[in-house]
Amino acid sequence: QVQLVESGGGLVQAGGSLRLSCAASARTFSSYRMSWFRQAPGKEREFVATCNWSGGSTNYADSVKGRFTISTDNNKNTVYLQMNSLKPEDTAVYYCASRTRMYSSVSDPATYNYWGQGTQVTVSS
Repeated sequence: QVQLVESGGGLVQAGGSLRLSCAASARTFSSYRMSWFRQAPGKEREFVATCNWSGGSTNYADSVKGRFTISTDNNKNTVYLQMNSLKPEDTAVYYCASRTRMYSSVSDPATYNYWGQGTQVTVSS
């Protein structure tokens, strides 16, 4: 069983930055693909970014390319999402997710079997 705990959300002005963290269970962290999703009020959960356990094989949603960076620290069993140049449309609850199997899609939330509780990010204009 993998447990994921997010932190780092908050309120920031447009153009500002935040770094989200997701701490994973030590025993199985290295076996999983790690991803970030987000869900705004009234909208479906959407893919944001993904990487493998070593921080490679990254992929980003078009809406965040060039602004967000996903990375890992294996010593801390933690995955990060550095968010720069934040926009009001980035406002959402951000979720960390991991999965145990390989799929052709990295952006389908249904393929992820472990989720964190979410952390709120609010960007004011």
